[in-house]
Amino acid sequence: MDSNNTLSKYGVIGAGSFGLAIANLLAENGNVLIYARNEQQVKDININHLSKNYVMKEAVIATNDLKTIAAECHLIFPIVPSNGFVSMLEDIAPYLKPYHVLIHGTKGLYTPKKISGDILLRKEEVFTMSELIKIKTGVVRIGCLAGPNLASELAEDQPAATVIASKFNEVIELGQQALRSSRFQVYGSNELLGVELAGVLKNYVAIASGMLTGLGYGENARALLITRGMAELIYIAKALGANERAFLGLAGIGDLIATCNSPKSRNYRVGLQLAEGKKLDEIIEAIGEVAEGVKTLQIVKAMQKYGYRAPLAEILYKIVFEELAIKKGIDFLMRFSSDKDAEYIVS
Repeated sequence: MDSNNTLSKYGVIGAGSFGLAIANLLAENGNVLIYARNEQQVKDININHLSKNYVMKEAVIATNDLKTIAAECHLIFPIVPSNGFVSMLEDIAPYLKPYHVLIHGTKGLYTPKKISGDILLRKEEVFTMSELIKIKTGVVRIGCLAGPNLASELAEDQPAATVIASKFNEVIELGQQALRSSRFQVYGSNELLGVELAGVLKNYVAIASGMLTGLGYGENARALLITRGMAELIYIAKALGANERAFLGLAGIGDLIATCNSPKSRNYRVGLQLAEGKKLDEIIEAIGEVAEGVKTLQIVKAMQKYGYRAPLAEILYKIVFEELAIKKGIDFLMRFSSDKDAEYIVS
């Protein structure tokens, strides 16, 4: 609330589960304008204060006009799947000004190249969402939010926290003011690349966790997966130029624990249903929303020429895309030699 006792207006682009949850959180501190492509969804939010079984706060108003979002909101949260992020940026770019601040909530990577077979990707061909914002728009003050933020739990007003990462302290402070409440803590980090990669890479480990459940394995096996999975993610991130610090906090180990243990996680459900014998296309269609871990798995495999150690990604790729039996894949991983614990930490 500013000195004139009027509420700030925040913008949200994307009315999926997470976008709706963030809109409701923002509505505790100001008025919210949320962009939805579907006209019926816009009407449901504005007339009935409902969307996808989410009860929306009265301070949330929907629109299907991106120009209106840019004109009325200084701080905007783009939260759309990675495969639609570029087109969204191209649509809103003509209306964005240097004074805008964008904090995205998309946990994905983007490449313009078609990923198939044994294709190899160069670092220059893979982009984080913050890099896309910088390339496609004139916005300079950019950030991301990442952490253990399962949308269904946020919708139930359960306590949670997130991390806002940016190279600009002003962006972090604006995001904290907008989102922080008695039930939602907001931490800050200047490790933008590390926080983004932590939020992205953990998704394929969650697929493996769902597989463990589907095969009837217990918590010892899951703990092994999470800790060795974290080691693998750190190797990848460091090879891509990120600092491991981000992986040891809420956006890293915190998010990894949540997504690897919750049936509410889309990526976890993908792994669970694969273990139950369902086909990938069938699973994705039934879930109805993007499971970013599938695409991330493809990108990680396509970039392995950079020398990082990613045995989990390699085996998961063979299971998901080449029909390797899950039990055989797990047996291979159990035989993979790594004698030292937490060897990725340099003292």
